[in-house]
Amino acid sequence: MATYLMFGQYTAASVKKISAKRTEDSLDLVKKLGGKIKDGYAMLGDQDLLIILEAKDNQTVMKISVELAKLLEVSFTTAPAVSIEEFDKLMK
Repeated sequence: MATYLMFGQYTAASVKKISAKRTEDSLDLVKKLGGKIKDGYAMLGDQDLLIILEAKDNQTVMKISVELAKLLEVSFTTAPAVSIEEFDKLMK
């Protein structure tokens, strides 16, 4: 499975709905769509959220991103990522 970083920005509407239940619903949705959330962080600055996600391919991540945006009312920017070890191997 590949790793993806999803950076999220809250909207005024999404801030009003923050809850542990919504987080649980998000985890369930990602799992249902074939992904796995490895970790997540709330952040300060330009981005409000960071989700580290594993999924089999870009198409799966696109579906997850759109469905999470609909559920959470959060806009996401998503980027593929590789570990430093994998990067070093690629650069040989």
